[in-house]
Amino acid sequence: MEISGLLSALGVGIVIGVFGRVLSPNMAPIGCILTVIIGVVGALLGSLVGVAAGWGFWATFAIQVLIATILVSIVAALSRPRQP
Repeated sequence: MEISGLLSALGVGIVIGVFGRVLSPNMAPIGCILTVIIGVVGALLGSLVGVAAGWGFWATFAIQVLIATILVSIVAALSRPRQP
């Protein structure tokens, strides 16, 4: 993979991660780097689903954001400190 591909994945990860974090139903106590990583993973998984289903750009983008939102919610729930 070339450097332009890595930068593109990072840019998409930032956008998808921010959308996922904004749409998450709770305030996620996770950092920016973890948000970007979740965004990249959500974008990758959403692209795989969108391409496999033969969807267009907007439907694939929507599923990427949905997956990132679910992942942000899961990570936020797991990283939240437990109270006795």
